[in-house]
Amino acid sequence: MEHRWQVAISAGLLATIWCGVADAFHLVTWIGFLGCSTFFAQPKAGFQGMMMAWCTNLSGVFWAWLIIAGSSFFISPVFGYIFTGIATSAMCLQASYQKLSFIPGAFIGCCITFAMAGDVANIIPSLVIGGLLGFSMSLLTEQLVTLTQKWSAATRNPMSSTD
Repeated sequence: MEHRWQVAISAGLLATIWCGVADAFHLVTWIGFLGCSTFFAQPKAGFQGMMMAWCTNLSGVFWAWLIIAGSSFFISPVFGYIFTGIATSAMCLQASYQKLSFIPGAFIGCCITFAMAGDVANIIPSLVIGGLLGFSMSLLTEQLVTLTQKWSAATRNPMSSTD
């Protein structure tokens, strides 16, 4: 990685800020970090990448919520298994749509929802801010790279030639 220091500074600084914000507003820190990780794992850059992270993560939240809600109407766990199979297929099939094409993002959102027992009110804000955190890290890293390149160019001692 060519710009390891800039990435490290950006990630460390914004992760620190995220932890403070999450604590102050009673958000779930680890969910935010999974939203951030989704941003960096999916193939798009910039705002489009953040949108893809949000769309895929939130679709997974929806599918897990549907499994949990649907299963609650039945006594037998077999219905939960069936709903899980249907939702898993749907998460794969939805990848036909560009904004939902990052299948792991949907599974991340789904797993978060199961881990949080379907507590969507606590999941969604942390997950959305997490995607924004990843986007912010990429923007800050770009700025730090630009600054260090300018600083490096300014501190070089170019040879001057006079004819």
